[in-house]
Order: sequence, then C-alpha cells, then structure tokens
Amino acid sequence: MDRPLLEGGLLALGCDPASCEASFITYLNLLEKWNRVYNLTAINDPNDRIIKHLFDSLVIKPYLLGQRIIDVGTGAGFPGIPLAIVDSSRQFVLLDSQIKKIKFLTAVKNALGLAHVEIIHARVEDFSPDQLFDTVLTRAFAPLDLMRQKTQHLLKKEGQFLAMKGHYPFEELKAMGEGVSWQVDELHVPYLNEARHLVCLWPRKV
Repeated sequence: MDRPLLEGGLLALGCDPASCEASFITYLNLLEKWNRVYNLTAINDPNDRIIKHLFDSLVIKPYLLGQRIIDVGTGAGFPGIPLAIVDSSRQFVLLDSQIKKIKFLTAVKNALGLAHVEIIHARVEDFSPDQLFDTVLTRAFAPLDLMRQKTQHLLKKEGQFLAMKGHYPFEELKAMGEGVSWQVDELHVPYLNEARHLVCLWPRKV
C-alpha cells in the first residue's frame, strides 16, 4: 500500500489523514483478507483500491444532505464506509442483499468502532425503515429511473437521491419519467483519469 498516495488523496479531498488514515488502512487490510475467500471486489491492486474505492467514495461528501443517509446496494461498503469514517456526525445505514457482504461489513463496523453505522441485510424492495432518509446513495446500482422506483419509499419528502455514475448518463436521463428535477456534476477523483459524474435527483420538488 502506498501511504503517500493515501495521505495525498485524503488531503486533496479535505480530510485530515491524522484522524482517519489508520481506519482506512484497517479497512483496506480487512478487504484484502476477506476478498481472498468472498470475492468482494474485482479490483486487486492495492493502490487502485485506494483510488477507485476510497477516493471515489469520499469525493461525494460535500453533496450529502441531512442526518440520515442510506447506501443502497453497498457491496463491500462503498461509498458508505469511507463516508462514515470521515463523518461521525451523521447516521449511515448500509443495505445489501448478499449475506457475505453483510458479514464483511459487520466485521468492518466492529473493527473500526463505527457506532453511527447500521448494517441491514435485505432487498431494497423489502426494507421498511422506522424513519425515512435525507439522502439515498447508490453506486453502480441500476439505471436512474429503476433506481428511483426501487428506492423512493426510503426517502423523506424533502430528501435527495445521489447516484454515482461513470460517464455522463445521457440515455438514463432521457428515460427518466416526469415528476423529478435533476442536476449532474462532474467529479474529480484524485489520481484517477476516468470519467466520474454524480446525479442529484429531487423527486418531489417539481
């Protein structure tokens, strides 16, 4: 693992390495260990994991809205775990339907002492939270219109969807139904020379 790479990216993203670097190293080490058995990520290079998982997750931090955040289809915890590591002021719920990923996330939560993180094993269609969410996050989850249909029951009236995408999603935006306003921002992930965009959706504001 390239420690200067990790520290440089964290600084570029406005994070203090002294307060979070050790947690990220623990997280990445756990990912390396569990990935040998459970195949949690196809990215095998340690530095690529730093850039394409950690930095790619942290770059959306300025867009978070409100106190309750849910990461739908979180997989190995991206973007939910990196965001929770640098922001203990919010509550993060990480939802996934695969038990192997839930076991991994529970191990990460316990190892890092993330009391403000809740791990939920469920299909998104079947999950009925006690309280709705201010922000619904997805990363490589589904086309925009399908994502909105599957997750809209989780969102507060004045909440937002944040959908992380690679290239600008022209076709997905064309397919969006009525009753939604949106904004697409280009993201700049440290050390990454690939397209990244964030789609912000406000379904009940038009």
